[in-house]
Amino acid sequence: MDYTFNELKHKTVAEMREIASQIDSEVVKGYTQLNKDHLLEAICKALNIDMYVHHKVVGINKKKIKIKINELKKLRDEALAGGDHKKLVHVRSQIKSLKRKLRSAMV
Repeated sequence: MDYTFNELKHKTVAEMREIASQIDSEVVKGYTQLNKDHLLEAICKALNIDMYVHHKVVGINKKKIKIKINELKKLRDEALAGGDHKKLVHVRSQIKSLKRKLRSAMV
């Protein structure tokens, strides 16, 4: 049976050990001694399941914000090299607010 990372993450240790018992792989060897975190990692490696949780950004244009952040980072580097403290503070606050906007839009 095909599992996803989220499905495995929400299973109990007993259910995960039952799944591990059906897998013939060196990675899950000793599954009875593993705790949930290590068992989850071993099963994901054995079944080639991506363990990264992907977040979706809803309600805003992520690409435009990322481009704006990169432009502001260039301005930040220029202000840092030029020694302009006021501009540096202003640009850093803009970068911070855009990053917060991105994080708040993630689901």
